[in-house]
Amino acid sequence: MTTTVPTVSVIVCAYTQRRWQDLQDSVESARAQQDTTEVVVVIDHEPELFRMAKDRWPTLTVIENAEAQGLSGARNTGVIAASSDVIAFLDDDATADADWLTWMLDSFSDPNVAGVGGFAEPVWPDAKGPALYPDELLWIVGCSYAGLPTGSADVRNVIGCSMAFRRGAILAAGGFSSTVGRVGNIPLGGEETELCIRIRQADPAARIVYEPLSLVHHRVSADRGTWRYLRRRSFYEGVSKAVLSRTLGRTDSLSSESSYLTGVLPKALVRELRQLGNGGGRHALAIVVTVTATVAGYALGALSGAKASDAGSVAKQLKTAVAVR
Repeated sequence: MTTTVPTVSVIVCAYTQRRWQDLQDSVESARAQQDTTEVVVVIDHEPELFRMAKDRWPTLTVIENAEAQGLSGARNTGVIAASSDVIAFLDDDATADADWLTWMLDSFSDPNVAGVGGFAEPVWPDAKGPALYPDELLWIVGCSYAGLPTGSADVRNVIGCSMAFRRGAILAAGGFSSTVGRVGNIPLGGEETELCIRIRQADPAARIVYEPLSLVHHRVSADRGTWRYLRRRSFYEGVSKAVLSRTLGRTDSLSSESSYLTGVLPKALVRELRQLGNGGGRHALAIVVTVTATVAGYALGALSGAKASDAGSVAKQLKTAVAVR
């Protein structure tokens, strides 16, 4: 029996010149994959960066975001421009291992698999990041965290910096919602979670798979190794979850978070409190601050009556009303 190998388009979205070197490393790592059919670079409303990218990669598809500013719109623009069976997404500050795509494609041999996510390893700029974040909180900096499965397994959603979907599944679900997720440096999230939930709601047989052998190295900027970023990102994660809960239902939107809050974090807190003389106090405080800020964001997002259609405006209102320093 002959198995048809799917074609793969890798989409890399970028919005700032500050990550120019990271963007080059990301695109070149995507080009080097033996399974890559094409690479699409999408620039999110930054004309000078678009010019730079066009000059740097004249043989690639380099386009501007045709939708509203934001990561979701940029991804949708890339999906429309791409023509492959599978659409993979790699962040502009993530560099893929040589067999990154190979491991993802292995999961797609099951026709019910609609999406696959990989493992994101943090690349810290200095020692401040590891000193602040216990492994259970690495989701705050966009990386894989303790509490995820240790082997290939079905999950609710993937991590956005390293993921792939069947193009048909993305289109059937209506693409990424441009009314949720990150816009510039406002640390809202949830766009890939929202898409994964809608894919499974549309097709209950669809599987979303986590494959930790598919590895990327995700660069963490210096500003993310601070207490201020930890609080802001946690707060806006709560806002995002409130939006998803109201739009897609609490059961699907909070299923993973419930087990994480009641199982993973309490064990981590106890472990760190037992290591107060070896950095445990700092990590324990980070866990408490994260939970407190996330719950506050969720509560305020829920009280605002936030829906996906007005998530951006709600975030701005909350940012004005609440001092998240």
